[in-house]
Amino acid sequence: MYHAGKDGWLFLTGGTNEVADQYRRIRPMDRVLRQWRRQILRRIRRGQGLGTRYLHLVVPEKLSIYEDRFDGLALDPRHGPARRLGTLMRWSWPGHRAWIDLLGPMRAQRDEPLYYRTDTHWTIHGCLLAYRLVCRACGATPRADFLARPFHEFEAVLDIGNKLDAPPLETVRNYQLFRDAERVGGGRLIDAYAAAGRLGELHSGAHAVYRNRSADADPRTLVLFGDSCANFSPNGLTAMLAETFREVHFIWSSNLDWGYVERILPDIVLCEQVERFLPRVPEDDFDLASVEAERLAALEGAGGGELERRRNSA
Repeated sequence: MYHAGKDGWLFLTGGTNEVADQYRRIRPMDRVLRQWRRQILRRIRRGQGLGTRYLHLVVPEKLSIYEDRFDGLALDPRHGPARRLGTLMRWSWPGHRAWIDLLGPMRAQRDEPLYYRTDTHWTIHGCLLAYRLVCRACGATPRADFLARPFHEFEAVLDIGNKLDAPPLETVRNYQLFRDAERVGGGRLIDAYAAAGRLGELHSGAHAVYRNRSADADPRTLVLFGDSCANFSPNGLTAMLAETFREVHFIWSSNLDWGYVERILPDIVLCEQVERFLPRVPEDDFDLASVEAERLAALEGAGGGELERRRNSA
């Protein structure tokens, strides 16, 4: 389900995550948020034992930012799960040091085009705001030239707009942010799905490792567990961080793979997740290698393996 607001703004309100229901003060959601607080505190402590700093970033829903554009939607953004979890974390020791507040800064700058009108995802401007806050939390110097990088602009039907009987077009601007960083590892699923012509279907389990040999790169290693707002594409949060730090590992998952972290021993572990996914608290039992093997086997069974072999033999 979606809500059509003012001036062509569309808001996701239903779907498998029942997004609008998350803004009701009900006991089950309160329990979930307390579970999240405990999980984040466990992550902090486990990271400290490895010499790793843990940071947590929730990307707000448009519902949490733009109530001025609702036009009749009866929903109070003050009850949003990201706001409530942020309050819990700010009053938790040492949780306040791990929590990156994106909600407040986004609301303060919501007159800027932080999100697409007909999509659930942020624009380059929303992503840049989050990137700068991550850099501040890490004590890293943010790059200032991303908006000067090459870009491709086109018209497209976006994810919420696609739900309408007459899907509207919106102008999309995709930047090519990679310049100093290059992919040096991972990518098995990315390459296999690309060869099969199914890259748009790849989500959980996608994995890529980037190295930045620029003399200006922050010398630290960062492991990013994220979703579509981070992504492995050249125009998202992963690309920005890869252009900033010496080494960045991206894993598409909000469920942490501690075995992977223990092998890499990064300086920083960052978890990025979209607000509407908060009702599911992960067990932190993710096994990247197993997921990659399962997805590759499934792709092989669907004919993707043959496409990959053809590409490799060309």
